[in-house]
Amino acid sequence: MKFVDEATIFVTSGAGGNGCISFRREKFVPRGGPDGGNGGDGGSVYLMGNKKLATLYDLKLRPHYRAGRGRHGKGKNMHGRTGEDVCIQVPLGVAVFDNGRLIGEVVEAGQKITVAQGGIGGRGNAHFVTSTNRAPRDAEEGRPGDTKKLKIVLKIISDIGIVGLPNAGKSTLLKAMTNARPKIDNYPFTTLSPNLGVLRDNKKNIVLADMPGIIEGAHQGRGIGLQFLRHIERTHLLILVVDASEADPVGQYRALINEFRQYDPNLLKKPRILVFNKIDLLDHKPTVRLKEKVFFVSALAGTGIDRLIDYIRNEN
Repeated sequence: MKFVDEATIFVTSGAGGNGCISFRREKFVPRGGPDGGNGGDGGSVYLMGNKKLATLYDLKLRPHYRAGRGRHGKGKNMHGRTGEDVCIQVPLGVAVFDNGRLIGEVVEAGQKITVAQGGIGGRGNAHFVTSTNRAPRDAEEGRPGDTKKLKIVLKIISDIGIVGLPNAGKSTLLKAMTNARPKIDNYPFTTLSPNLGVLRDNKKNIVLADMPGIIEGAHQGRGIGLQFLRHIERTHLLILVVDASEADPVGQYRALINEFRQYDPNLLKKPRILVFNKIDLLDHKPTVRLKEKVFFVSALAGTGIDRLIDYIRNEN
């Protein structure tokens, strides 16, 4: 299934049913009073979290949703039936925006948020009886439903985000640390969408997300990596991966930091570690003086992976 992390949907809740004006008419009942029932409430539109989903592709295919309208009230105090609700299944980590305003997030399985409230049903004339008005001829119309255009944005829920330039070995590192089996090859943008892997621990499962490669100038629209940086906004830790076999690996690190700063300075506040990958191609480890915790690994050969995994488990 194609990975889609943004979708626009159109939702309409049901209108409420009208109240009824009716009077009781029965043989041998000389004073039958008003008996008009209330209209039913319109159906609402909800979003509900489903942990089995991982993309908004279904919403791209079907962007329109309409709940049922409430039925009108009838005589003999018969109230109208409530309109049928619509529940849209979405992956965990979804944020919902209405005209740019955040109206809710779905982060747990089974969690429901209302995105379009159904209209309230109108009251029948039986509701308006008073001591001075024994035969009211008043009833209310049902209120209309809401129609909204919503932007749905998926931000993958993961504990750790792996970021780096293309060909830094992020996917190979994810494979070496977890159960993930990402596509790996020696050309830019092998990773076209975030890959998830689970690092199993006795206490908990730690979810890692490998982001598509970020290139210099990404904040100006170059490459594809920047559009996925939203998926690391919820992470607790960032792993910055650089290719130690290149001429200037520290320059790669600084390029990543600059792109973070241009995209969202708050990303720089997250805890992060720096991983020098592909050390199997070097004669000796490079000398590095940076404030980040630094690891030297070969994701392909497995060198240094156990130490990195132990650190991550202790930090989470």
